[in-house]
Amino acid sequence: MLSPGEFVSAYAQIGAKKCANSTVRLFLAAVLAGFFIGGGGLVSGIASCGLDNPSLARVMSGLLFPFGLIMVIITGAELFTGNCLITISLLERKASLAGMLRNLAIVYLGNFVGAALLAAAVVYGGTFSNSALGACAIRTAAGKCVLPFGRGVVLGILCNILVCAGVMCSLCGKSVASRAVGAFVPVSFFVIGGFEHCVANMYYIPAGLLAAAIPDCARLAVETGTDLSALNLGGLLANLLPVTIGNILGGCGFGALIWAVQRPEQ
Repeated sequence: MLSPGEFVSAYAQIGAKKCANSTVRLFLAAVLAGFFIGGGGLVSGIASCGLDNPSLARVMSGLLFPFGLIMVIITGAELFTGNCLITISLLERKASLAGMLRNLAIVYLGNFVGAALLAAAVVYGGTFSNSALGACAIRTAAGKCVLPFGRGVVLGILCNILVCAGVMCSLCGKSVASRAVGAFVPVSFFVIGGFEHCVANMYYIPAGLLAAAIPDCARLAVETGTDLSALNLGGLLANLLPVTIGNILGGCGFGALIWAVQRPEQ
């Protein structure tokens, strides 16, 4: 595996290449990443839906969700949260601030499109024809829409420290197995910890919104005590804004810290 110092040198070049990528390639690769992360949210939500013990439900989700990031790494897709590590390229003067911001903006939009398209396909494909699964998706989305701003920022920071650590550990590996394990453990930690990931929420909340349009799912969700009043586009924005801010702070902060302590001596 690469040492942390070797990773810093290698990622400085990787980040520079990401910033130089064409808009179309960045966007399409970001759509793919949004789909993969949304897929992790889908399967982890379905697997944990029927578990009454909240700790067990989180562990189950933590065992399944990380495969989304593993697929992102292996396929070379573009993930907004992981790309906060371009901070390393910026500090190494291999990329410009404008290039980094361009990359993050395009990738964020592409991630949203990929995750939201998956949510629409899942709902209209009949995955939530089982009312219990649909009600679970609605409950998850509604809970995220009422997350207080400050908590969203803090949970977003904690999440992306771990996601970027997962990207780093994965890229330090020199085999498919080592890359998969490197991505798996930190992401599993963030899911079990209940932290907030903006791209995952780009799937969870649209899926809940669309499931709420299915009468049986909405009725069951309300009967089990779910308040649907905040489950709307305003609630989506109210979640994504603080969580995205937190993800940026956590990811860029992690990248700057790794650069500061592991960069090769000049």
